[in-house]
Amino acid sequence: MENIRNFCIIAHIDHGKSTLADRLLQTTNTISSRELQEQTLDNMDLERERGITIKSHAIQMDHIHEGKPYVLNLIDTPGHVDFSYEVSRSIAACEGALLIVDATQGIQAQTISNLYLALEHDLEIIPILNKMDLDSAMAEEVTDQIVELIGCSPDDVIPASGKTGLGVEAILKAVIECVPAPKGDPNAPLQAMIFDSVYNSFRGVIAYFRVMNGVMRKGARVKFFNTGKEYDADEVGILKLDLVPKNEVKTGNVGYIISGIKSAANIKVGDTITETSRPCSEAIKGFEDVKPMVFAGIYPVDTEDYEDLRTSLEKLQLNDASLVFEPESSAALGFGFRCGFLGMLHMEIVQERLEREFDMTVITTVPNVSYTCYTKKGEKLVINNPSDLPDPSRIEKVEEPYIKAQIITKSDFIGAIMTLCIDKRGELKNQVYLSSDRVELSFEMPLGEIVFDFYDKLKTVSKGYASFDYFPIGDRESNLIKLDIMLNGDQVDALSALIHRDNAFNLGKKICLKMRELIPRQQFEIAIQAAIGTKVIARETVRALRKDVTAKCYGGDITRKRKLLEKQKKGKKRMRQVGNVEVPQEAFLTVLKLD
Repeated sequence: MENIRNFCIIAHIDHGKSTLADRLLQTTNTISSRELQEQTLDNMDLERERGITIKSHAIQMDHIHEGKPYVLNLIDTPGHVDFSYEVSRSIAACEGALLIVDATQGIQAQTISNLYLALEHDLEIIPILNKMDLDSAMAEEVTDQIVELIGCSPDDVIPASGKTGLGVEAILKAVIECVPAPKGDPNAPLQAMIFDSVYNSFRGVIAYFRVMNGVMRKGARVKFFNTGKEYDADEVGILKLDLVPKNEVKTGNVGYIISGIKSAANIKVGDTITETSRPCSEAIKGFEDVKPMVFAGIYPVDTEDYEDLRTSLEKLQLNDASLVFEPESSAALGFGFRCGFLGMLHMEIVQERLEREFDMTVITTVPNVSYTCYTKKGEKLVINNPSDLPDPSRIEKVEEPYIKAQIITKSDFIGAIMTLCIDKRGELKNQVYLSSDRVELSFEMPLGEIVFDFYDKLKTVSKGYASFDYFPIGDRESNLIKLDIMLNGDQVDALSALIHRDNAFNLGKKICLKMRELIPRQQFEIAIQAAIGTKVIARETVRALRKDVTAKCYGGDITRKRKLLEKQKKGKKRMRQVGNVEVPQEAFLTVLKLD
């Protein structure tokens, strides 16, 4: 155990951790130059294109330092806020963390929030200044920021470059010398924590674990604590670039187990594995069920593709257990599914994977969050879809989820960002100057205001300099109402939204104006209305297409013209009673992008 080191990498998006991980793998000869490709650990095309880590990976490296062989387990973590629970489990499996900061950008929001997670688990932090080969690197300035943040000395900060390989030897040396060896009792009953799982279409689910106490043996009967299910360990082993089977994985080491599990939902990240014959007394702390935060309806463009969409979502769920969905139907869009996501990025990724991997074209309705509604009879209802909200006369109060947002930005943009957050019903809680021109702002705001277009607007007002991170802080009572959009008196349920009463009038007006542009003119007049309950708050009209019936009347009495116009009016009226309004595809998408 003395020779094992478990560490992870924490960094903001695009600070170069995947590239640095490649250099570590190359220097320790874990992968040959032939196998090496850019971002080796990101194996999804989507991850490569966007330059983000979606699924965390683990890999074992062998390194000889001062004549002694060491085993280094790198547990890679996704950097994005939506996957913070996965990050926390990966961090719990380590004893040390490499804190990577981009020398051209300085410290950003996710670096700080992941750093706090690492400090909560008492990890040894090794600060690294990456991208030192660039001309725009501000080495001294960013070093001061790191020193101020974690209280190390400037000599501890390792200058490095993932591109050129500068500083990689120094990083490996620091990992071996600074990160403590894992603790644990090899003779105790088996206790291992799952920090990730991947789905393989031939072998079923492969769970990655870190052994805290005891030994994981091949062929043993193992039990999963939180699901209570038992399986046979068909194969255990360690993680190189490919899986390497072993007879046992010892205390402190990281490995994988294959036990013929068919669905990712049966393996929960953070769960504890133990032996059935000699179980450990308690589970490892920190396990929680991941709850979806953002909900949206996903509908097939062609109603015939409904069953294909179901199959695609089920297959996607095998890979991604945090995706939840249930069937729902809408008068405007037909049959589809109500899906729950961890956040906006997660939603985009699911949508993109449906299109790429399963060739499905889908419509997504306006995303919303889950609200809690208390009726006057004392019932408590969870509302994931605006159309589930009961009649206003029955509602006692509605609560919505709030978050604490941390925004780090240059001091020039404070005013614009504060205005944006206050428009989104945010309250400023704290303002800290990290250095002379970098400020950390803390806001408390409703999650429902963020899921719409907050992130894009934040990037716009700060010219791309603000970084944003959030975590939930519970529910609070709010003055929320349901806004309905009606076409000729028929409600379009896919466009309903639960919003704050103060914003209802503006949003209703905007949607009506937008719909007027998008709905094609018919032979009859179409009324577009926004309503709260029975009260109409905005209205626009799409004019009817008319034939000029009075063209053939030269002169003569006005009654002749009037007679023809009356006749036309009757026809239009009859037509309106039987005609129905088709809402074009773009209408649903533009409502998402309303500014």
